Amino acid sequence: MTLELIMIPFLGTTLGAACVFFMKSELGEMVRRALTGFASGVMVAASIWSLIIPAMEQSEKMGRLSFVPACVGFWLGILFLLLLDSVIPHLHMNAEKAEGPKSKLKKTTMMVLAVTLHNIPEGMAVGVVYAGFVSGNTSITAGGAFALALGIAIQNFPEGAIISMPLHAQGQSKIKAFLGGVLSGAVEPIGALLTIIAAGFVVPMMPYLLSFAAGAMMYVVVEELIPEMSEGEHSNIGVIMFSVGFTLMMALDVALG
Repeated sequence: MTLELIMIPFLGTTLGAACVFFMKSELGEMVRRALTGFASGVMVAASIWSLIIPAMEQSEKMGRLSFVPACVGFWLGILFLLLLDSVIPHLHMNAEKAEGPKSKLKKTTMMVLAVTLHNIPEGMAVGVVYAGFVSGNTSITAGGAFALALGIAIQNFPEGAIISMPLHAQGQSKIKAFLGGVLSGAVEPIGALLTIIAAGFVVPMMPYLLSFAAGAMMYVVVEELIPEMSEGEHSNIGVIMFSVGFTLMMALDVALG
């Protein structure tokens, strides 16, 4: 089950990158907004039911202070992504200042870097949930781990498309553009596998790892996905799909658990 689970998010990225073979233009604004809203709802629900709640349940022996590991880990996840964003925009600004025919390619390179780096904590989230399950923790179920992986895969679909299609538009072959999109998600199964291996030696740190993943995912949702789904006209589409994604993920986590 380990390999199948950690490959589910990567499959989402791969399918999104494959859009370059079937579509002549980028994803429509309404479609992208709907997918982004849906993914936001899925990731928020996953952060709560699959990560934060299990983290607090594992710390119940601390009594009224059981929230401490969850809070500490959550903030570490937030600060980790904040650190990444303090570097990525700087690189992006340098790309925007670039002149000449290669400037657009540099911008796309920065976008690929940004997506790749932000995929790391998502892979960690899948890895740490699965590690918690195999360690025998009763608060984490196989269904919950599967639901989380599926939710991240849905979120990865538009990411794969927004990498491969601009690369093709800038002159790269469809094969090379597809591989570029696929490689941006390759860090997820690697991160998941490394987290599973590491978590086996640091089971007592599981509450911190779970909430770290939750904080990282929530940062991505609030900083990137929600603004994207809300901009422009018909922002209500994003809100509706957010609600659909949230309730679906919540139902999957409970039902499969």
